[in-house]
Amino acid sequence: MADVIGEARGGEWLLERTPGTFTPEDITDEHRLIGETAAAFLRDEVVPAIDDLDAKRWDRARDLLRRCGELGLLGVSVPEEFGGVDLDKVSALLVSEGIAPVASFAATYGAQANLCILPIVLFGTPDQQQRYLPKLVSGELTGAYALSESGSGSDALAARARADRREDGSYVLSGEKMWITNGGFADVIVVFAKVDGELFTAFIVDRAFGGVTSGPEEHKMGLHGSSTTALLLQDVVVPAANVLGEVGRGHKVAFNVLNFGRFKLGAMCLGGAKAAIANAARYAAERRQFGQAIAAFGAIRHKLGEMTARTYALESLMFRTAALLDARIGSTTGTRAAATLAALEEFAVEASIAKVVGSEGLEYVLDENVQIHGGNGYVRDYPAERMYRDARVNRIFEGTNEINRLLIPGMLLKRAARGDLPLVAAGRRLRDELMTPSAPVLDTGAGPLDAAGRDVDAMRKVVLLVAGAAHEQLGDRLEHEQEVLLWLADLVIETYSAESAVLRAQSAVTHARPAAGLHEDAAIVTTQRAALRVEAAAREALAATLTGDALRLQLAALRRLLKVAPVNTVERRRRIADRVVAERGYPFP
Repeated sequence: MADVIGEARGGEWLLERTPGTFTPEDITDEHRLIGETAAAFLRDEVVPAIDDLDAKRWDRARDLLRRCGELGLLGVSVPEEFGGVDLDKVSALLVSEGIAPVASFAATYGAQANLCILPIVLFGTPDQQQRYLPKLVSGELTGAYALSESGSGSDALAARARADRREDGSYVLSGEKMWITNGGFADVIVVFAKVDGELFTAFIVDRAFGGVTSGPEEHKMGLHGSSTTALLLQDVVVPAANVLGEVGRGHKVAFNVLNFGRFKLGAMCLGGAKAAIANAARYAAERRQFGQAIAAFGAIRHKLGEMTARTYALESLMFRTAALLDARIGSTTGTRAAATLAALEEFAVEASIAKVVGSEGLEYVLDENVQIHGGNGYVRDYPAERMYRDARVNRIFEGTNEINRLLIPGMLLKRAARGDLPLVAAGRRLRDELMTPSAPVLDTGAGPLDAAGRDVDAMRKVVLLVAGAAHEQLGDRLEHEQEVLLWLADLVIETYSAESAVLRAQSAVTHARPAAGLHEDAAIVTTQRAALRVEAAAREALAATLTGDALRLQLAALRRLLKVAPVNTVERRRRIADRVVAERGYPFP
């Protein structure tokens, strides 16, 4: 894997063309087996339990978590000495994707495997790991993660829950946590509170300590089969040995776990999108109107083609990001936990992109699935309705999409200021390049994917152009101009998505993969759509930043950079849609 992607660093793909990437077509037989195990478990054991989960039978949820433990699905990221299987992040992606189609249980699983187990793996002492991980990994104990409060949703560090020190070194926790997945039945909870009202700290709280009370189940729009409650902490005595990480360093625990959670949420959204495409394809093939299957109509083919192209881009960037994480972990000296933390911090931008692209891509796919079903998509007799409701929360989970969009340019600019990512120097080189009579051509290839590669190069330069103009004009004020930051984020997101799709399609063509032409179709559709969005976001950001001659100069530079030739995407979507209908599902196995 490392020889495919090299020694990459987070965000450096904005500076130069990436020579290659890891793709879903590169996975090993072991990867395939773990993915099939998760998918089979979902199909054979979770799907039959949907009604019980919706009825709030949490004993059934606990049984399913125990089965996950037996199959090794809870311990994918846990060392073998604590009962885990310690697989790579590609395997973790495949497990999440396989479990995703039943979103309620996916949330239950995620709270256990990602939000409770992972922080103990990364930050726990050997004693904490030995006490808690084996039983959490087996499913004997269930877990949760308590960060949010009613007054501190996105502003997690504004938490009001307190942890007051006692003379014997223990802590007394008091406060209320909100919207806790698995809150109705979790045995072990990672809780964040402020020591003496000031030092934000993580604790491992065992319900057996006493003083932990679950509120009533929330009446949610979706995810009816997952437990979501408030947690009331009433003078909970927590031993000093249960401080997770360091006192006053709870933000390190919270933010790194969120980075991994964002990556995993992207994987969940990928699995949900694939399931919805299969659902839409079956319905479109069977539903007849005006004497023929609706799958034959151009409007439906457009929807199926676009749904699949967007999922292809998501899948491409997810496997690319997983491989980047694995390569960094494998090349970092020190403990496995330290290497994982370093990788999560290095690729925090890519994790936020995965979360945004995944949640918004899934939302589009599910909305179109309802539309393809027509009136049937709006009633509970068909799964399209459940899928649609369950997915809405993904744009709120793991930091809202707005927060993640603000984080993306914020993290990139901070790295540039530290000298870790020479964005400023790259922006200056671009400005010099634009002053010359003609810009250099990076690629002389004449094929459609060659043109798409040049389009991605142009998008990369547009990011530098707009970021440079905003930074030069606004300086430190830029961090308060949220609209500009949101547009900058969209530029970065579209560029990473388009490049990931093009790199994957190029790999498919180079290696003569099955359906290589279909890979090309999906990448071209993705790139054409991304270019339109990049142009629109760039114009908005420049107009909000500059005026007069300065604005006209930058808009002229934008027109010079982004010369994307229009392509007949109708034919390409139709070819994709026809394969989706023929195979009754996502056509890139």
